[in-house]
Amino acid sequence: MSGADRLAIVTGGSGYFGSRLVERLRARGWRCRVFDINDPGDRAGDVEFHRGDVRDLDAVRRAVAGGDAVFNNVAQVPLAKDRELFQSVNVLGTEHVLQASKEAGVGKVVHTSSSAVYGAPGALPVTEATPLAPAEAYGRAKAEAETLCVRYAGQGLDVSIVRPRTILGHGRLGIFHILFEWISEGANVPVLGRGDNRYQFIHADDLADACVMAAARPGSTSYNIGADRFGTMRQALEGLAAHAGTGSRVKSVPMAPAVAAMRVTSAIGLSPLGPYHALMYGRSMYFDSSKAASELGWKPRYSNEEMLIDSYEWFRAHREEAATGTGLSSHRSPVRQGVLALVRRML
Repeated sequence: MSGADRLAIVTGGSGYFGSRLVERLRARGWRCRVFDINDPGDRAGDVEFHRGDVRDLDAVRRAVAGGDAVFNNVAQVPLAKDRELFQSVNVLGTEHVLQASKEAGVGKVVHTSSSAVYGAPGALPVTEATPLAPAEAYGRAKAEAETLCVRYAGQGLDVSIVRPRTILGHGRLGIFHILFEWISEGANVPVLGRGDNRYQFIHADDLADACVMAAARPGSTSYNIGADRFGTMRQALEGLAAHAGTGSRVKSVPMAPAVAAMRVTSAIGLSPLGPYHALMYGRSMYFDSSKAASELGWKPRYSNEEMLIDSYEWFRAHREEAATGTGLSSHRSPVRQGVLALVRRML
């Protein structure tokens, strides 16, 4: 399926990744329609906008009508910490997108999932054959959404699942806003233990390319998407600190008490971090993306360090604008530090 004069429906197209995906689709000749509850005002003039909630089946039906491909990116992210929203948006909302797409005769659905569906895997690298074993509410909801994708694929809908590692890139804020703010002000940043856990990110533009390529390949399947140049968490953060040149240093903190504190402060609302952050920040996690490389011809352009620097430089250039922005998604907005402000003073 080429992009020439074809209509792509991007659910969640006002969110961080959705907005990046729309840009990549337009660059490849697709006409685009965004379906979202918010229209933040930075949408290109030739992009249609349908306001609606993914939990409203009739609204989804209207949005996908006439579409050649649907890219499903609506999701409540881990920062939400709301199990009911995880179920109603990430699970029921996905079912609505799949049902409406099937009814409308859409040729392809590309569903953006999450590495959280794997929990803390016992063997690395993670491949598409690794069993799903989510360990917290967000991951379980995303895994349920994948089960729905498989079910609809069995009914004849062409669905590809794309699972990204943690997404970075220019415009990415959310929990990374705290990291970038600390480094810009010369504050130290923590790693758990020695920080020698191998951790992989993915740039939003590389992920968007994978999604567009997946839409062009017929047949229901799944792809794990991550950078091919990455190292340890300490290496990534030290590289960013060196680039910033503000005097920030990476400091080790004891892993077991830190994880316990992250879980408690998250549960009682004192920290913006969610259960998945506590589970994975100190663990190694990386994908084998060779299936996407071989079947789609996909190759990432950004290394961990390059995408962190790209994200940080965007933050520096748009710091005031982002801080006062309203109506943006969680990953496009700054977050309150909560108890992490105290942690900063202790490092």
